[in-house]
Amino acid sequence: MDIVGVLIDTIQSSMGSAALSFARAAIPIFPCARDGKRPLTHAGFHEASSDLDQVQAWWARWPSANIGMPTGSPSGFDVVDIDVTAAGSGFSAYERANAAGLVDGELARVRTPSRGMHVYFPVLAARPQRCWQAASAHIDFRGDGGYVVVPPSMLATPNGRVCYRLDSLSAAGSKPVDAIALREFLAPRPPRAVSRPEVLASAEPQRLAQWVSKLAEGERNRGLFWAACRLVEAGFAPADIDAALAPAAESAGLPTTEITATIRSASRQAAPHAPRARSEQWCDPSAPVRGRGDALCLG
Repeated sequence: MDIVGVLIDTIQSSMGSAALSFARAAIPIFPCARDGKRPLTHAGFHEASSDLDQVQAWWARWPSANIGMPTGSPSGFDVVDIDVTAAGSGFSAYERANAAGLVDGELARVRTPSRGMHVYFPVLAARPQRCWQAASAHIDFRGDGGYVVVPPSMLATPNGRVCYRLDSLSAAGSKPVDAIALREFLAPRPPRAVSRPEVLASAEPQRLAQWVSKLAEGERNRGLFWAACRLVEAGFAPADIDAALAPAAESAGLPTTEITATIRSASRQAAPHAPRARSEQWCDPSAPVRGRGDALCLG
């Protein structure tokens, strides 16, 4: 019996019977406080087990205990948790993600006592995925290092005791969710600014070279161009600029052909006879960095 069969089996099961259904399906579980989510075992979800004797012993001791299931690799299931609170609902964000094809491989949906939803996915076996929260979208991801409470567990709410219950099963084929892509879609990280060294009245090749050597992928071409512009404007010859910056750019990962072309372009654009504004437009902090869409902040 897989997770789908177990969830169906829990619809009219007692807590102890449901716990045994999970164990028989080789899905590790652990007891949580009655009407709550707090683990009753000393090490919490780390003690989750599918051993029938152990599960029987737990629910013989705590007959009304809720059932907790570790998410991620231990159980084989990741869960996208759609929250509904006074601060907002995650359903609209989830539907946008669904329309974008990011959550189209679900196994099942479980309605939570707060009127939210747990959406189950098979794990990505080759790449375990850690838990995260996208607070602004009201969506959490439960993978390795987390757990969820499963049906037929109940929580105490302002409207009384409400159970976790199976809401729907997917008729389509299931597949893992890409948690990284989902998080980036729901809560995009702001562009990372790359600080420049202080610009001195007389540009310092060694200092600029050190800065260029630390540039990350997606920042290297524009950063090298900016540094080369500064040296051209300070009166350095192309050969001297190449000698100062090329080794640093190479250590940052740029191929020789790109280094040569970038320095040559900077020499043309920032030559002494060219207006200063022309070279500055190539270093506009609002301009996107090629390949990443980040902004290279040079000022």
